[in-house]
Amino acid sequence: MLSDWYNRFFPAPKLLALPSFGLDISDESIKFIELKKTRRGIEVNRFGERKIPPGIIESGKIKDPKGLEEVLISLRKKDGVKSVRVSLPEEQVYLFNLKLDKAGLENIRESIELSLEEYIPIQAQDAIFDYELLQEDEKSLKLQVAAIPKNVIEGYLSVFKNSMVSAQSFELEAQAIARCVVKKGDMDTYMIVDFGKKRTGIFIVSNGIVIFTSTLDVGGVMLTEMIQKNFKISFEEAEKRKRESGLKRSSSNTEVFSILLNGVSVLRDEISKHFIYWHTHKDEEGRDRPPIKKIILCGGDSNLIGLSEYFSVSMKVNVEIANVWVNMINTREFVPEMNFEQSLTFASALGLALRDFEYD
Repeated sequence: MLSDWYNRFFPAPKLLALPSFGLDISDESIKFIELKKTRRGIEVNRFGERKIPPGIIESGKIKDPKGLEEVLISLRKKDGVKSVRVSLPEEQVYLFNLKLDKAGLENIRESIELSLEEYIPIQAQDAIFDYELLQEDEKSLKLQVAAIPKNVIEGYLSVFKNSMVSAQSFELEAQAIARCVVKKGDMDTYMIVDFGKKRTGIFIVSNGIVIFTSTLDVGGVMLTEMIQKNFKISFEEAEKRKRESGLKRSSSNTEVFSILLNGVSVLRDEISKHFIYWHTHKDEEGRDRPPIKKIILCGGDSNLIGLSEYFSVSMKVNVEIANVWVNMINTREFVPEMNFEQSLTFASALGLALRDFEYD
C-alpha cells in the first residue's frame, strides 16, 4: 500500500542498520515504540507517549506544523528517536478495489491514475497513491488502491524533514494494527475494532490484507463525559467510575452500568451495520464474501470491563480482546514490560515497528 512509496523515491542505504521504531500519530498524542530481536523473540526495547496540544492536528490534518515539529524535536533530543515508520490517518486515506483488463494494459500506475477520480473526491493530480495486487487471471488484474491527498502527505514529510526525524515509510494505521493482532500467515477474515479515546476504527482484514476501513467519531471519552454529566463530577472521577464499574451490573453500579450501556450500544449498532453488510452483499465480482471469523478488539478503551462479552452476546459472534504479542513473544514464558492496558493502546506503533521483522 502507501507504506513503501517513500522508500521507492528515498531509499535508505542497505548497509545502515536502522532501529525498528514505530510512530503512531493521532490528534491527541504521539506514541513511539522500539523493538529488538532477542533469543526469546521480538521484545520491546523502549516506548513512550507525548501529548499533542489541541489544534495542532485535526482529523489527521496538520493545522500547526511548528507545533508538531516541536513535539518531534523533543522526541529526537530526549528519546533519541531519529528514524521511524509512521502511521497515516485513516480519515484522510481512500481505499478501494479496482479491476483492470489486461488487454491493452501498458502501465498499471497510469491506468490507476486515469481511474482515480471515479473513486475518490479529489483530482488525480492532487493525490498520491499506491496499490497491491489482490488477484490475477488471464484477462484481468484485481488491485487494492490506497490514495491520500498530496497536501496531507507533503505536510507530514515537511514536518519530519524540519524536525530532522527520518520517516522510513508511511503506512495505513489499519494495516499496522492488523500486522500486530493477526497471527502471521493467518489468511482468515477478521473484523478489527480499534476503540480509542475519541474515535473508533473498524477494519476488515482478509488474506493478510486490509480491504475495508471506516472511522467513527465515538470513543471512550464520550462514555466518560456521559458519566460526568449525569453525576456532575470531575472528568477524572468519571473516568475512575467507568474503569471500576464497566459493563458488569451490580447493586452498587446500576446507574453507571445503564449510562455505559446506552453509550456502548451506539458503537455496537455501527459495528453490527458493517458486519451485516459484509455478509449480505456480494463483492465486486458478484461472489459471496468470506465470513468474518471473529471480531478483535484493541485500543485504549477496548478492555472496558464486560465490553467484549457484551458485543459477543448482543451480536452473536466471537469477540476477543487482541493479543498484540502474537507475532513477537510467547507470553507464557516471558512477561512483557508493557502492561496489558498499555499494549492495547500501542497496537498501531507495535505493528509499524514489526515491519522490520516481517521477513525474518
